[in-house]
Amino acid sequence: MTTPPGTLVLAATPIGRVADAPPRLAEELANADVVAAEDTRRLKRLTTDLGVTVAGRVVSYFEGNESARTPVLLEALLAGERVLLVTDAGMPSVSDPGYRLVAAAVEADVPVTAVPGPSAVLTALAVSGLPVDRFCFEGFLPRKAGERSRRLAGLAAEERTMVFFEAPHRTQAALAAMAEELGGDRVAAVCRELTKTHEEVRRGPLADLVDWAAEGVRGEVTIVVSGAAGGPDVASDPASLRAAVADLEEGGTSRKEAILEVARRAGLPKREVYDAVHKP
Repeated sequence: MTTPPGTLVLAATPIGRVADAPPRLAEELANADVVAAEDTRRLKRLTTDLGVTVAGRVVSYFEGNESARTPVLLEALLAGERVLLVTDAGMPSVSDPGYRLVAAAVEADVPVTAVPGPSAVLTALAVSGLPVDRFCFEGFLPRKAGERSRRLAGLAAEERTMVFFEAPHRTQAALAAMAEELGGDRVAAVCRELTKTHEEVRRGPLADLVDWAAEGVRGEVTIVVSGAAGGPDVASDPASLRAAVADLEEGGTSRKEAILEVARRAGLPKREVYDAVHKP
């Protein structure tokens, strides 16, 4: 007889206060055959705080060994074991290890479930005071200034509220790039140390937040930025279209991509923008 596969369980862990841990987390930690942890030392502290003893095998599963460790964990799942995946904080696979294992499990028809719980993305969005009916999560911006600017330029016309993660020492640079590419008057919220003792949420125009961050930022940071106002933000006359394409090209965007982006922002077929650029 063929052994039925086990189950992959993605478990959310507290982003601050251990009291926020979902009750089922302790149960899953105690009963899993394998616990894959982003940081086994943090896992030890978590289980101590929860008063839980892990009976199963504990293995590390982090960015550096994710590719190599995924087949091993998949083998355990196919052998019928229950594998619990936890990261340092929040939900696995959301800017944390986990996606590769989930994809492999799904491909192998292994059941995948989750222990829902804390999420910095949703917590920051909820307390930001910005529209929550439509939003997108953009993760971490590129570290290099040029790549960061190009990424943000591509989001200039995004109408949904945007959520970003950022390292504290790069927060001012990220806010400055946002102000440059999205506009200094764009409203945003910087959420620092969410749910922790020194939680702080600073709200205001990006230009003001750049000045605030100049004094230095500490702790875990999530940035929420309002989306662009609805409607075209590029005029449809040929001169304006050419200028918009030229601006993107100066920032390093290829002409083809610039034409597509300007067409989207102007609400026009790309052929009209192409003609404006190539047939003035």
